[in-house]
Amino acid sequence: MAVKLEEIRSAAQRVAASHGLDVVDIEFLGPVKERILRVFLEKNAEGRARLKAEITAAAGEGNEDLPERLREGKLSPEQLSGITHEDCAEFSRDFGVLLDVEDLVPGAEYTLEASSPGLDRKLSKLDDFQRFAGGLVKIQTFEPIRNNRHWQGRLLGFQSQVPEAESGSPSITIDLAAVKQNSKSRKTGVSTVEIALSNIEKAQLVPEI
Repeated sequence: MAVKLEEIRSAAQRVAASHGLDVVDIEFLGPVKERILRVFLEKNAEGRARLKAEITAAAGEGNEDLPERLREGKLSPEQLSGITHEDCAEFSRDFGVLLDVEDLVPGAEYTLEASSPGLDRKLSKLDDFQRFAGGLVKIQTFEPIRNNRHWQGRLLGFQSQVPEAESGSPSITIDLAAVKQNSKSRKTGVSTVEIALSNIEKAQLVPEI
């Protein structure tokens, strides 16, 4: 029987919300006897705002305990999920019970894992692209743009719509000069590229180290 990921995602979000968390992504991987249901979590908007305020205050006081990348501005507080081991354990306990009660994962043999999305987190929702404007991103498109489906650069901004001649979908703009490009990207001869959200197959942040 097929696993209904959207039903699982909805159930996970209900449990996450009760713990002040948001679901970033869900994966269901592996062969039948080694299946893994992986849920990526972060603090909800209120929790992230609180964390950001704490980091900003600590930075203003010159707190040397902050990670170097935060002190130097190479890492945005928005890239931190704020998730703790306790958050993951409590979510896993409650969500595991719900999965069993509602029989959302057919068959008993699977492992539930809850974790942070990491600094190379996926971007999928419109809010993600707005929230992480200014960060480095890696994009793969469904349809080629200038004969290229793979783009990497700095996320400059978001537009509500691309030109009428195109799909009318919201779009993002990427600054290609921000990173060294591969030969195929360089051959396009452009310094920025605009990509409709509807044309994005995969997108994720690129950690700045």
